[in-house]
Amino acid sequence: MIKQRSEKVPAAMQPIYESITALTNSFCEQHLNAECAVLCRELAAALARKRPSPLVRGAHNIWACGIVYALGTVNFLFDKSQTPHTTIDELCGAFGVSKSSGANKAKQIRDLFGMSQFDPDWCLPSKIDSNFRVWTLQLDGLIVDARYLPREIQEIAYAKGLIPYIPGDPEQQK
Repeated sequence: MIKQRSEKVPAAMQPIYESITALTNSFCEQHLNAECAVLCRELAAALARKRPSPLVRGAHNIWACGIVYALGTVNFLFDKSQTPHTTIDELCGAFGVSKSSGANKAKQIRDLFGMSQFDPDWCLPSKIDSNFRVWTLQLDGLIVDARYLPREIQEIAYAKGLIPYIPGDPEQQK
């Protein structure tokens, strides 16, 4: 089931959230794109909503780097064949963070949310169509690609929140 994301944060966490997202927004504007900036804000908001929020401890630049790094791992942003992309050196350098600190914070974030590569919950919207994990379902014990199922089954899967939209339905896509 694909989770809905939000940029809402508790009032007490708003200053920390704004400080961290100012850093991620700047990096994404310079090195990635607006879509990545939105996903970074949504992950920062999810961290701010945790109780207790881990963002209250630690430097904001390290959290910002860890957020981009975690999402970069999920979405293969370190692969130069992908668009957009960046390098770990460029990422960590831009935030003034060592590679080990950036990697450790990213791992902490990924562990906190159970994130992995191709994670449907943290996939860039532009990559949803090509993300096999978004479309993989188990049906009568078989692993199937929902894009190739009959429309009736796709409608049921969509109603249950198992797929993001019904393939071939232009009103639902994007």
